[in-house]
Amino acid sequence: QVRLVESGGGLVQAGGSLRLSCAASRSIFSIMSMNWYRQVPGNQRVLVAAIGSGGRIDYLDSVKGRFTISRDNAKNTVYLQMNSLKPEDTAVYYCNAHVVTGFRENDYWGQGTQVTVSS
Repeated sequence: QVRLVESGGGLVQAGGSLRLSCAASRSIFSIMSMNWYRQVPGNQRVLVAAIGSGGRIDYLDSVKGRFTISRDNAKNTVYLQMNSLKPEDTAVYYCNAHVVTGFRENDYWGQGTQVTVSS
């Protein structure tokens, strides 16, 4: 199991920046992928950024060039640096760990952190 705790959300004006952190309860070195999702009330959770154990990184098209995902394996922490924020980035952001062990796959989630971008 992996327990995830997010931090760093808040209220920011459009054009501002925030950095989200996701601290894991155990080593993330071998976790298949660490991901950030976001969700707006009434909508499905959307994958925003992903970083694989091999270093592959993917982004939602609308955040490319503005958001940067990174991982610090020594600190068991994943970050999401968000720059040039827009009101449409407002959502609850969730950290996710996708763990593959043999033939079993499990997803673990943090509690979420609110990001609000004012215009």
